[in-house]
Amino acid sequence: MATDLHLEPTIRPPEAAEPELEPVAEVEPEPQPEPPPAPQPSVRLDIQGLRAIAVLAVVVYHLWPGLLPGGFIGVDAFFVISGFLITSHLLREPPRTARDLVAFWGRRARRLLPASLLVLGATLAATVAFAPVTHWARAAGQVITSALYVQNWRLSADAVDYLNATDPPTAVQHFWSLSVEEQFYLAWPILILAVALAARVMKRHVTRLIATVVTVVVAASFAASVWVTATSPVSAYFSTPVRIWELGAGGLLAAVLLSDEWRPRLPAVWSLAAGAGLAAIGWSAWGYSAATPFPGWAAALPVAGCVAVLAAGALHPGGPVERLLGRQPLAFLGDISYSVYLWHWPLLILLPHATGRPLGALDRVGILAATIVLAVATKRLVEDPFRRPGTGWLRRGPFRIAAIGMVVVVAAGFAVIRDVDSRRSEALAVVEEAVSVPNPCFGAAALALGAQQCPADPAVRPVPYAAQAQNDLNVAYADDCFDYPPFPKTTTCTYGRPDAKVSIALVGNSHAGHWLPALLALTDRLDFKITTYLASGCNVSTTRMRWEPNSDATACLAWAQRVVAATEHGYDLVVTSAYPSRIPAGFKDRVEGFDAVRDGHRDMIDRWIATGTDVLVIRDTPHPANDFGPIPDCVAAHETDVSRCSGPRTDWVWPDPLSTAATDARNPHVVVVDLTDFFCDPQTCYGVIGGVIAFSDVHHMTQTYGRTLAPYLAPALAAAIDRAVGRQPS
Repeated sequence: MATDLHLEPTIRPPEAAEPELEPVAEVEPEPQPEPPPAPQPSVRLDIQGLRAIAVLAVVVYHLWPGLLPGGFIGVDAFFVISGFLITSHLLREPPRTARDLVAFWGRRARRLLPASLLVLGATLAATVAFAPVTHWARAAGQVITSALYVQNWRLSADAVDYLNATDPPTAVQHFWSLSVEEQFYLAWPILILAVALAARVMKRHVTRLIATVVTVVVAASFAASVWVTATSPVSAYFSTPVRIWELGAGGLLAAVLLSDEWRPRLPAVWSLAAGAGLAAIGWSAWGYSAATPFPGWAAALPVAGCVAVLAAGALHPGGPVERLLGRQPLAFLGDISYSVYLWHWPLLILLPHATGRPLGALDRVGILAATIVLAVATKRLVEDPFRRPGTGWLRRGPFRIAAIGMVVVVAAGFAVIRDVDSRRSEALAVVEEAVSVPNPCFGAAALALGAQQCPADPAVRPVPYAAQAQNDLNVAYADDCFDYPPFPKTTTCTYGRPDAKVSIALVGNSHAGHWLPALLALTDRLDFKITTYLASGCNVSTTRMRWEPNSDATACLAWAQRVVAATEHGYDLVVTSAYPSRIPAGFKDRVEGFDAVRDGHRDMIDRWIATGTDVLVIRDTPHPANDFGPIPDCVAAHETDVSRCSGPRTDWVWPDPLSTAATDARNPHVVVVDLTDFFCDPQTCYGVIGGVIAFSDVHHMTQTYGRTLAPYLAPALAAAIDRAVGRQPS
């Protein structure tokens, strides 16, 4: 983590706290300073040890999450340390001009950029060398945002994007926390300068006013953290405004310790509080887990623990806290903690791609050892020379070289993205050619004829190419036809000829939407237009499902009610399908809650029946479990043996509460069509069918495969339309 190890060795005596801001006309006379403490070492060993504990918590959490399920709080410890060190520096050497700000930022860049850019460049190269092509563009995009230190905003946006929320992590995802810190480094000096100038104008005590403003910032950010964590937890984790209070807490401590007015008032009990602080950090790392709403209220415990440890170490230099945390190997690990944090995650993500198998116990030990070796080398050969450019191999222009390095890394990221885009354009042309040329074994037709008559040809590359398959989505996404949490409106899109005789409503979540390509292929043939009512993750049901936050569960139920009310009249037929992605409230899993979900769907079906609307339910598509991974990734890794992207039918065909509810209705105007046999033979379900990649991720159909299903959906759809237009409303 970017905590600038050598930036601030210790808290200086109070009389040196504000040398560049004197003379200042004070409203109250300054108290006489205390005698300066004895000389202290050049490095705060207690901070070294605290940094070591923080990085160890993060690394153990990533490598062995079961051992330390709350180890992610190590990041919060780094935030507090960074806020403390940077604010200490700014209060002792406060910026007074724009040139001072530029100089401050230049020092930060010189100290932090070289190692981070080295890791980003190496990780991008390793991703292209070892990871499937399906990972390249996303990884390259995150390399760019990481190099520009806005990665946390990218991840926050992806977290609330339904299509990206389940993507596997990239090898640079851990740069989100460095982005938060760099944004702090950018804004915090401006705040300190502005407050210092205001203090001069107002003739106020500088440190006191800065502490007051920092207190307000910390309080506001903490309140935002509690609120956003409760209302939008998936994006709150990466958000700078809800994290800044953690850095500000360290900054507030620095202001108090550097004040010759407040420091003497700190009780001696602070030295005893260090033990409680370490206990708070340890308990958080052990007792928290991925299920803990975070940051919010929960982050207050590890943050307070870090503040207590830092305060005790500053008030009693050389005391028990420093003696405990300054021991080896903590001091050694603290010294290389920044590089350890940088290297461990790319190794963890990329090693399975390089070896072609999941991580084993020895692999994880090897990652830990390799991380230490790389961190030591990076510290000695990169970090230290840039920090002390007068010695070592780097003699001049370190900031310029770092800036050039950033440009190179960003340019390399864009080059990879352009390469992937070129591959996708080629794939699109191949797909259109494949679809337009009659082929009795293309796509779903292969299973219609049978695997023996349409054997897979390993020499033929599946379409769309893997790099394109993950983006081969139905047009409803591009046309912004989906509603997303908190479902504030009901979005509709209409396709087909406006004067078509039959009007159909397509209703449901994303698994209703992925049937749109098949339906659109039939609009002219069956003379209908289709209007979509689609919502990501929300079923048309009266059953309350688990959502985070819980308010989204209420919003989903309201959306479902609005949709059924809108489709009860004015449509000849409702076509619906659903993926049971969520667990019903009050049940431990989907199996236990199956009946409740089925009954919720049945309530809505009964409403359509009561108003004379016919319903065609398409049984949900087979698909592997989420831990199988995206099908395009599998194909990219095994293009010459796509059979490895298949699985047993018993594992891929899931219970479907919606189609069960429709069958149980026993009404001639509610019909279920089951196309499972166009994904599976009696024993096996396939990720590649008739030379077509069937899924864009783990469970959403590609648009291309959906188009090949149109002839097999047509008979059931035509019969449902004929029945609907001949029926008189009751």
